[in-house]
Amino acid sequence: MIIRQVQPNDLDQLVELENTGFTPEEAATPNAFLNRINTISDTFIIAEENQVIVGYINGPVVSSPFITDDLFHITEPNPSKGGHQSILGIVVHPNYQNKGIASLLLKEFENQAKQKERLSVTLTCKKELIPFYEKNGYINQGIADSQHAGVQWFNLNKMLRVCKKENLK
Repeated sequence: MIIRQVQPNDLDQLVELENTGFTPEEAATPNAFLNRINTISDTFIIAEENQVIVGYINGPVVSSPFITDDLFHITEPNPSKGGHQSILGIVVHPNYQNKGIASLLLKEFENQAKQKERLSVTLTCKKELIPFYEKNGYINQGIADSQHAGVQWFNLNKMLRVCKKENLK
């Protein structure tokens, strides 16, 4: 298994994989993927085996601790340091699920975020995925404001850095 950053020639495999993990209403479009590849390749990680993409994780760095729906349509370049690392998508091919690949991708994503001094990793997920994320150290923050694809989403996050408080005297 190779873990690497995304490359432009990954687009076709990514779109195919995306459609195994999300409904057509939820799935990122080829144009959205192309935009992410071109704009936030530093936060777009691929799991590959025998030159086949078996999983990925991606998302931009945001200033808010929670995801907003505009992130699914507009991608801005990541700052070099700070902010909150969002996850817009994490998918593992059905033939490779339950082998620890999603957790491996999360750990690599978190490690890269820590190196760039991100405050947290934030995501939205459906109710049935909450136990997976909690097992990986994420905290359920309740129902998200998201209206993406007309689905109920939950906010989850994982703190990466402890914010220093001013000494009050």
